[in-house]
Amino acid sequence: MTRGDKSAYTDKQKRQAQHIEQSERKEGRSEKDAERIAWATVNKHDGGGKRSGSGRAHHASHHR
Repeated sequence: MTRGDKSAYTDKQKRQAQHIEQSERKEGRSEKDAERIAWATVNKHDGGGKRSGSGRAHHASHHR
């Protein structure tokens, strides 16, 4: 994946980033900074990109 490629994100994540970016712009941030902050925030919340399953599937093998 090339840097800046957003195709690995879900539509929901893209909407979240857009919303955060708009909020940052209202606070007077530059477009570049607003976008950087928006995607950093989405990554912080979701770990970046699409996730398969619930994230708990690897625990299933421990059940007897």
